[in-house]
Parts: sequence; structure tokens; C-alpha cells
Amino acid sequence: MEQKRKETLRQFEGFLLQEEREASTIEKYVRDAGRYLDWLAGEPPAKENALRWKGCLAAGRYSPSAVNAMLAAVNKLFLFLGQPDSRVKYLRVQRQLFRGPERELTRQEYLRLLNAAQARGRERLALLMESICATGIRVSEVKYLTVEAARAGRAQVALKGKIRTILIPGKLCRKLLKYAQKQKTASGEIFLTRSGKSMSRRQIWAEMKSLCRRAGVAASKVFPHNLRHLFARTFYKACRDVARLADVLGHSSMETTRLYLVSTGAEYLRQLERLGLLC
Repeated sequence: MEQKRKETLRQFEGFLLQEEREASTIEKYVRDAGRYLDWLAGEPPAKENALRWKGCLAAGRYSPSAVNAMLAAVNKLFLFLGQPDSRVKYLRVQRQLFRGPERELTRQEYLRLLNAAQARGRERLALLMESICATGIRVSEVKYLTVEAARAGRAQVALKGKIRTILIPGKLCRKLLKYAQKQKTASGEIFLTRSGKSMSRRQIWAEMKSLCRRAGVAASKVFPHNLRHLFARTFYKACRDVARLADVLGHSSMETTRLYLVSTGAEYLRQLERLGLLC
């Protein structure tokens, strides 16, 4: 049974590779599909079992968004198995109007993280955080920040079956080129490990977390994707154009972009107070 499970997941991984999925997506889909197969304990991966698993997840410690993410992997597994009718519906989640303050990274906190990195001599990390926050790129797109892109002032990103152009501010270009020259990097990726390999998502995440205590910023706010959220909120405040922001972030749907603009509700409360409807 264990051998059959491994073979199914191996072939499922190949199926996802054929779909040209991102490496991080493939890893998560295979992991979540494996959890489902383990839970089945030898029973067939039929729809009725998937519905039972969905109920167990919803009744457990997982958030609705986490449950839906795992269901996405199982639904993809059903497609691979040739059982599209076995796919289950996702949990209905009401759109969030506000974001918990324990998750929102402010500009001041971001600057404290930069100062902490610089104070510890972590030049690469400080510049990496600036690069993500000043352009809004995904952490998986950092590899496209090359010497050539810094010279041109723009990077061509090919991700999720789409190609888009990311503009790099002039000041950031100069910083990137200066750092590359210091590291004796004449071409190619700028952010590399000591062994000359691309920095992994896990490494970037861990390095950022190491700054929390010194910067006085809650660990719940410190992760690469939150820099992208900070960019999105700042960009939107400047232009008030969701469609334009969606293009910059590389989103196919503006609904995804709107999720980035969810705030803690402090600004909304200030607007309510200015209505003057209380005596």
C-alpha cells in the first residue's frame, strides 16, 4: 500500500510538472494530496471520502482558507486520476473586510527591519527586502533581478504561464549594480548564496525572521510576502487604481488584488467618526 501511495504521488508530481506549475505549488499539492491518501488508509479516493475529509478539516484546527488550499490539491489529484466528477466544492468564505493588526506590517516596522539588517551587517538581506518592497515582486521572482535587469531598469518575469515586465526604480537599480560589483557578479542573478546558488524561499524567510527581536517587530508580521502586501497598499494609496495595481502585481483577477488592500480597519473607523452621526 505504501509503495502504491508513493507511485501515485510520483506520477501526480509529473502531472503537475506537465502543467508547468511553480515548484512551490507542486510541493504543496503533492504534500496535501499525500495527507489525503494517508487519511484514506487504503480506502478509494472517491468523492464520498473526499467529502468526509473536507468535514474533518473544517471541524479541526484549520482556517477556511487552509482547508480550501488542501481541497485544491485533492481536486487536482482527482483530475490526474481521471475522476473530475469527484471534485468537491470549496468552503464558502465571506470576503474579509479587515485584517488583524497582528499580521499587517507597517512602513515604520519595515524600516526598522531594514535598520536591523544593516546594523547586523546583513547587506544582502537589507537590499533583498528593499527590492521586494519597492517593486512588489513575489519571493519566487527574486531570481529575475539580474545584473542585466538592473542595467535596463526592468525585469522580464515568466511565471504562472504569463510574462510581465517589472519596472525597477532608478535608485534601486544603482543599489543593485553597486552590490553586484562588490560581489564581483558580472551577469545573471544578483541575490545568490555563498556557493553561487539562488536563494530559496525558506532561506529568505528564515533570514527575515532572525531580525524580529532586534527590530522590535512581531514575528507574525515578518515574512517575504508581507513586503509585497506593503507595496500593494502603498501603491494603491498613491494611485487609487485597483486595475493598474493588479497589472503591476501580475494578478489575473482584481478580486485577488483587493485581498491585498484589506487593512486593519483603523482608517475605516476614522471615516466613520468623521460622519458626525453620533450625538
